[in-house]
Amino acid sequence: MKLHKILYFADMMTFLDEGRPLTGVDYLKQKFGPTARHLTSAVEELVREGRLAVREAEYHGFYKKDYAPTTPFVAKRLAEREQQLLQEVADFVRGKTAKQISEISHNAAWEAAELGEVIPYFTALQLVPVEVTDTDRAWALEAARAHAGTRPF
Repeated sequence: MKLHKILYFADMMTFLDEGRPLTGVDYLKQKFGPTARHLTSAVEELVREGRLAVREAEYHGFYKKDYAPTTPFVAKRLAEREQQLLQEVADFVRGKTAKQISEISHNAAWEAAELGEVIPYFTALQLVPVEVTDTDRAWALEAARAHAGTRPF
């Protein structure tokens, strides 16, 4: 579950910062939060290729999966800042329980979709608090006047 959330948070944060996701993966709204559509098959492929080891470990009465690369990491497709973001998100998620991280992922973006549907990236915009200032209001009023002609409001 945490691997899904790491990718989800990194994608949404990149979308907010750059207007594009990091991976472009589809995230489905599920009961315990967003899940990356093809993550399970990607992990299975990496295991078959011998590039990833997966083991199950008991953790407070539950089973969790631990992932360990079996080959050195080669950063062909990720910029240094993207690698840093993934590391920071992984550290944040690692410091939380599965329940905590699930609750955090039940945010406005997650709520924008129905169970089983794809969560659109643009819903990440709902995660940013917006404060409308007097300057914003003045700009909006001026833009509205320009659009409507010179009719006063």
